[in-house]
Amino acid sequence: MTTFLGQPVTFATQQLQVGDTALDFTLINPELEKISLSDFAGKKKVLSIVPSIDTGICSTQTRRFNQELSEKEDTVVITISMDLPFAQKRWCGAAGLDKAVLLSDYFDHSFGETYGLLMNEWHLLARAILVLDENNKITYVEYLENINSEPNYEAALHALQQL
Repeated sequence: MTTFLGQPVTFATQQLQVGDTALDFTLINPELEKISLSDFAGKKKVLSIVPSIDTGICSTQTRRFNQELSEKEDTVVITISMDLPFAQKRWCGAAGLDKAVLLSDYFDHSFGETYGLLMNEWHLLARAILVLDENNKITYVEYLENINSEPNYEAALHALQQL
């Protein structure tokens, strides 16, 4: 059972699993441009999904993956939340992460619905980590049962190193 703020949450669709191919999506970046998964073709990807960039755990998660992986030219960290692009842009400036890729699902919730991460009760995304190879095959997933806890950074980074 998945919980958020101590309360059970439900999802409209099934979550993706290791071995699945990640479906393309189109989200909005802080500059209000439409960005798709296909824009990162040929790169390894860490999809770091968070409820809101303006919370402590989400901020820590975003910083950690970007600090660990920002120098890798063959890898991109994509942080996805329901935050408005303006909030994401403000956060990046305040955090000093000008190269971080933050994308917003605020417009139509299509990412959350397609990936099985939209919490019906809150209309926020559940915390999750997905590692994709260069062909968008999912090689690692972590769906946190308690969304108010940190992911296993080391396990995700290890999965990425195995690619």
